[in-house]
Amino acid sequence: MKKLCLLFIVYSLLIIAPWFAFPVYAGYVLPYPSFMPGNKIYKISRIIDSIGNWWNFGSITQVKYHLKLSDKYLVESKTLFEYQQYLLAYDALSRSNSEFLKIPAYRARAWQEGKDIRYLEDIVLSAAKKHTEVLTSLGLSVPTSFLWVPEKSQSTQLDLQVLMSTSIDVRNQVIRDISSQ
Repeated sequence: MKKLCLLFIVYSLLIIAPWFAFPVYAGYVLPYPSFMPGNKIYKISRIIDSIGNWWNFGSITQVKYHLKLSDKYLVESKTLFEYQQYLLAYDALSRSNSEFLKIPAYRARAWQEGKDIRYLEDIVLSAAKKHTEVLTSLGLSVPTSFLWVPEKSQSTQLDLQVLMSTSIDVRNQVIRDISSQ
């Protein structure tokens, strides 16, 4: 009898529970880090990323594609900064900035084509705000500059804080452009 009663309660909860479920909206979520430099598949991943530029040819898909790459490279740079791999992190963050700067042109093209891109603008705004949060928190732990001294070639001075502030400025400019229209 106890088993029957327990079975009835569990069954009832399974049927009734969805009626009381409330949607949970998380903010913009960055992806999990992909293959990192040093992995054998990393170069293949970069080639696939460049092929994707040809594969995604519409204005809306281009916005989504470049946003995805910007997210990917931002997470890559964040992870590399945390492991103090400053040269690789510098390169990844520069690529993230480059990809994020391509978004406004494709967004403008979609708008000129008469496409309804309000949902896409909301996604880009959320992404820009999330990127700014990550970069701001990351900027607190990253040194101002770093001298990269390889064994058999010339050293390179990396202005990390300048790159961080440039990255934040890039995101804020996109936020201003979208908000003004």
